[in-house]
Amino acid sequence: MYTPKHFQSVDRQSELQLIADFPLGAITHIGAAGLEANLIPLYWHDDGSELGVLRGHVARANPLWQQAGAEVLVLFQSPSQYISPGFYPSKARDPRVVPTWNYSAVQIHGQLKLFESGEALLQLLTEVTALHEQQQTMPWQVSDAPAPYLEKMLAAIVGIEIQILQQSGKFKQSQNQSAENQAGVRAALTASV
Repeated sequence: MYTPKHFQSVDRQSELQLIADFPLGAITHIGAAGLEANLIPLYWHDDGSELGVLRGHVARANPLWQQAGAEVLVLFQSPSQYISPGFYPSKARDPRVVPTWNYSAVQIHGQLKLFESGEALLQLLTEVTALHEQQQTMPWQVSDAPAPYLEKMLAAIVGIEIQILQQSGKFKQSQNQSAENQAGVRAALTASV
């Protein structure tokens, strides 16, 4: 991922927070049909290794899981915003400005692994369901599903794990602009909400 120095993330915790806030990752790899991408919710887990792992699951019908051992690239991205030159107060003095785009992204290089243990997969599903259901008035729990149905659903998915080998972040949020222009961008984006 092309990342000019002034947009490089130097804070791994901010990168992990972006993954937690926007867990739908695009997993890319070279498959039987060539270059492929899959959008899969993934969750960072501290497995005791240097960078940790990402965990998620795919349908057993999805051929991604059959690529175990392959190198993959995963991209996580925050919402993005178009930045108009009109947001910059400095434009009144110097019209040499152009539009741009603000966004944050985290890129992971890793190795795809599997965990088919029903217990580990059930634990993952229980944890991520609780995480996403916590804001609901009546949170649904995995244990709300009838046991025979749950067993059938578990048999239809495969747990995947991506051992993180390299992680980098790009946070392009107008930090290359003057304080005056940054304030103009914040004001314009706040007004549009």
